[in-house]
Amino acid sequence: MNEQKIKQDSTGSIGKNIREIRLSRKIGQTELVRRLQLMGEPITRECLVKIERGIQHIQLSQLRAIKEALNTTYDELLK
Repeated sequence: MNEQKIKQDSTGSIGKNIREIRLSRKIGQTELVRRLQLMGEPITRECLVKIERGIQHIQLSQLRAIKEALNTTYDELLK
């Protein structure tokens, strides 16, 4: 089954929101990637950087895992 990808608009708002939430919780990119990998989400730091910059589509499974790892809501991630 193909994983659904979410296309960010030109402002890269999903990625920007992920970065802002991550920084507000004082979590580094490496730490977030480690948490995601422990949850079974195969993601690299390079991939996270691209998502945060809005230059890579985010997969639905990645969004779910990031929501859990950052202890946030979809509303906060998608605003």
